[in-house]
Amino acid sequence: MNANSILQDANQFLMPTYKRQPIVFTHGRGCYVYDSRGKKYLDFLGGIAVNALGHAHPRIVKVIRREAARAIHLSNLFHNCYQGPLARKLAEWSGLDRVFFSNSGAEAIEGALKLARVYGRTSADTPGVAAPKHRILALENSFHGRTFGAVSVTATEKYRLPFAPLVPGVEFVRFNDVADLESQFDDTVCAILLETIQGEGGIYSVSEDFWNRARALATENGALLIADEIQCGLGRTGRYFAYQKFSSKPDVAVVAKPLAGGLPLGAILTSEAVAQRFSPGLHGTTFGGGPLACATALEFLSVIEDEKLLENIRTRSTELREGLSALAAKFSFIREIRGEGLMIGIELSIDGAPFVSEAMLKGLLINCTHDFTLRLLPPFLVTRAQVRQFLRLLEQLFVTTPQKAPALEPAKSAPPRPAALAAAR
Repeated sequence: MNANSILQDANQFLMPTYKRQPIVFTHGRGCYVYDSRGKKYLDFLGGIAVNALGHAHPRIVKVIRREAARAIHLSNLFHNCYQGPLARKLAEWSGLDRVFFSNSGAEAIEGALKLARVYGRTSADTPGVAAPKHRILALENSFHGRTFGAVSVTATEKYRLPFAPLVPGVEFVRFNDVADLESQFDDTVCAILLETIQGEGGIYSVSEDFWNRARALATENGALLIADEIQCGLGRTGRYFAYQKFSSKPDVAVVAKPLAGGLPLGAILTSEAVAQRFSPGLHGTTFGGGPLACATALEFLSVIEDEKLLENIRTRSTELREGLSALAAKFSFIREIRGEGLMIGIELSIDGAPFVSEAMLKGLLINCTHDFTLRLLPPFLVTRAQVRQFLRLLEQLFVTTPQKAPALEPAKSAPPRPAALAAAR
C-alpha cells in the first residue's frame, strides 16, 4: 500500500484521538527511523520512552522471532517459561519482592490503586476504626494514564474534565510542598501516588525532602507510597529505578513503557506484605505476562546489563547537558534545562510546538509537553556522535524557526498549578 492510501484509510476509519503528522513511518534501525519516502530521522523521542534500545535491536528481534514460533499466548491459569524469571529479575533490580504483569502502564496504575484500596480495607477490621482507609493523594501537575482510574489520579484538567465525575476519594497535593502534604495526610489515606519524575507534566523531579516526608507519613499512617516509574524507570535516569537516588523505597512501583522492547507489557512491583492483600481472583488479566512479551522483557533487561547501558546513559546525559547549557547561553528563550539521565526537558519562554514541527522537516524527532517544554527521551544506546548530531540540529532549529510568543508566561522551576485545583483550595 502507498502512503496516500494508508493516510486516507486512517483519516476515514480511525477515531480522531491523535493529532498525527501526515507521515507514515515504515521501519527503524538503532536511533533512526525511516518514513515511506525513505527519509531518515534521528529519534530523540524514542516512542515516548518505549524504544529504549532503539529500533530493531538484533537481540530483541531474535527473541521475538524465536518465541513467536513457540507460543505467543498462554493463559495465566498456567505457568509459562518467562514470567517467573522476569519477576525475579525485576525484584532484584527494584529491591521489592513480588510482581504482577499487566498490558500497559495505565493498567499497572489501575492495579496499584485497587491494591491500595484493598490494603486500606484492613483498617476496618481494627477495633476503634469505623471505616476502611480510602483516600488517595496524588500530586498536582501529574499524569498517570488514560483509563478511568488513571485519569482520576491525573491532576491536569484537560484529561479529567470531559469524563467527570471521576473515581471519588482522590485529592491533589501541591508539587514538592511538604507543608501541603502534611496538611492533607491523615489516617484515612490509603496511598500517596507520585511520579518520581513528572514526564508529561514537564520533567520535574520530586525533591528528596518531599519523598522522605511522604515515606514517613505513609509509614506512620499505615498507607502505601506508590512510585509511578512508567516513564522514568528501568534505566532511564542512569539507575535501574529513579527512586533509587533516595535512601528509602516505595511500597509499590509501577513500570511499563520500555519493559518489553516495544511490545505491550507493564508491571506492578511491591513488597511481600502488600502483595499478600491480593488473593486469587481479586485481580487478573487475560494478556498480561504472556510468554512472548516476558521473554522479550528478559532480553531487554539483559541487554542493559551486558552492554553496560546505565554507564552509557550517564555519559551521554553529561554530554547532552553540557551541549544544552552552551545553547542556553546563546538563546535567551531557553529558560531552564532539567531532568536526569536521558529524560531531559528544555523549558522555553516561547511556544515549543513550532520547534517540533520544524524538527521533523530537518529529520529530528522530539516532543513538546506542557506547551513550553521540549522533551528528550533518546534510546539508551545513543552514541556520542548522535548526541553531537542532535545538538547541531537543535541549534539550527533555534536559529531558523519563527518564534511564537506564549499566550501565558510559563512558570520557572516549578510546575504550574491547574486553575480549577487552585481555586478549589
